[in-house]
Amino acid sequence: MHIPTLALPSRIPLHTLASGRQANGSTYINHTSNRLLFIVMVKIKPFTLDLFEISHIKLRINRYKQKNSLAFVTHLALNDKNTMTMKKTFIAAAIALAALSGCNNSDSVSTYTEARFATFNLSFDRATYEDLVTEMSFTHEEQSAFIERYNNDYASLTEKEIETTEKVLQIRNVAETIQRVRPNAFVLAEFNNDGKGEDMRALNGFQDNYLAHSQHAQKPIDFAHKKNIATNTGLPSNYDLNLNGSASGTGDDAWGFGFYHGQYAFAVFSQFEIDEANVRTFQNFKWKDMPGEGNLKIVTCEGEDKNGDIIDICPDGKKAGDNWYSDKAWAEYPLSSKNHADIPVIIPTPNGGSEVIHFLVSHPAPPIFDNPAKHNTERNRAELKFWNDYIDSKNYMYDDNGVYGGLAAGSNFVVAGDLNADHQMGDGDRETIANLITHSMVNVEGTLGSYAPSSNGGEYCLNEGICTRNADTPHVENITSTSGLRLDYVIPSATLSVKGSGVFWPAGSEDGYYLVYDDELGNSKGVSSDHRMVWVDLDLTK
Repeated sequence: MHIPTLALPSRIPLHTLASGRQANGSTYINHTSNRLLFIVMVKIKPFTLDLFEISHIKLRINRYKQKNSLAFVTHLALNDKNTMTMKKTFIAAAIALAALSGCNNSDSVSTYTEARFATFNLSFDRATYEDLVTEMSFTHEEQSAFIERYNNDYASLTEKEIETTEKVLQIRNVAETIQRVRPNAFVLAEFNNDGKGEDMRALNGFQDNYLAHSQHAQKPIDFAHKKNIATNTGLPSNYDLNLNGSASGTGDDAWGFGFYHGQYAFAVFSQFEIDEANVRTFQNFKWKDMPGEGNLKIVTCEGEDKNGDIIDICPDGKKAGDNWYSDKAWAEYPLSSKNHADIPVIIPTPNGGSEVIHFLVSHPAPPIFDNPAKHNTERNRAELKFWNDYIDSKNYMYDDNGVYGGLAAGSNFVVAGDLNADHQMGDGDRETIANLITHSMVNVEGTLGSYAPSSNGGEYCLNEGICTRNADTPHVENITSTSGLRLDYVIPSATLSVKGSGVFWPAGSEDGYYLVYDDELGNSKGVSSDHRMVWVDLDLTK
């Protein structure tokens, strides 16, 4: 193969490596041939150009593609008089010219000996999807201008400008939390979308305008792979599901609670390649097709008014024991309030192979705001049961492409999301979530054992009276929500080795406390979220 020799001009703009961006390699100096040989074996990240002088240099580049890496062999041919002037700038030149010859992020492959999977309910549930798109579209400079006026000229701001700035502050705090935790792959719960999961503007804006910029001196973070998930929230059912006399198509009359299609949706960000061909979603799987399930029946018609007096809460003509939904509505009712998704990610390992881990993500309905048939409690239970059956390789479920069957036996998986259930507290079906976190296919050390995610901040929040609910929880160190409950989970399979975990919830004396509590913005959605980011670290060498 002919390798061209390139003569460089006496002055050329080349790269001096920017802070936080690096390339690894080996340098070899051959004094007899007056050459410097630099081999770049790993990913060269985007760079900034700087100026320095190189005189009388000729460059030859060999580019070799291997199975899981890309090697650039760079020769710098020097005149005799330059032989002994090999400085650090030549190494920078070798890296830069190799990059300029065609190297980019997609050409090279990083390998991993460990992986951090996480979930975070971001509380980005805006009044419209376009509101979120607008907030995510603000450039870093525009955000900073809003915040400067908010801090220094508050009186001049309109109510709308105050609201916008506080949303920007919330998003920045969420972004900083992610930069601190630095997951390789995570669930973004309550990240509104267009309903179909096709519009990427908000997700891309979050990456480009927030995560890609340092928040309070934290290192920016990049996720090359993003998955936007279609959702049932706000999807009109065309039925009067709440039996109030009209089919509004929104709220409780949507297939999943929401005031527009796409509200409360979720997504996945990953630094690992997503195996798109094998992604499975179950948005349209019908609740009736889960074994043992049937039309919900009214549990009781007795309720209380605001004064505590007993009243009849059933619709006219309905009594305890009656079916809540019409036969037609029940026949079409989807199991998922949002979606269930199996997203396989491919993790390159140093031995030249790769690990595939199925990221099993969902955000079940909260077991509160029930009707007389306890529809949300029952749906949460069934949505959790789906994952129990899926990792058990049951065959009844069918995905949105019509393919039947659960996860193949022996597969690596991580179940993750805001599952809205606590196995010892709260209003949900405790047995079903307990069955999931103790399942024979689950690494229980990572759910209830020594690696169960924990923090100091939950106990601090309860002890200080900042969090006021469920203060009697028996697992205060494991709670993930300002409700005092453990609702957010990262559940690894028994085939995976766990080496660490955590809940990002700093106590008052710990670094980052301002991300979970502010005297004016509170400890919930005002400052960042009413949920905390949860992660589990996996050891891929075992």
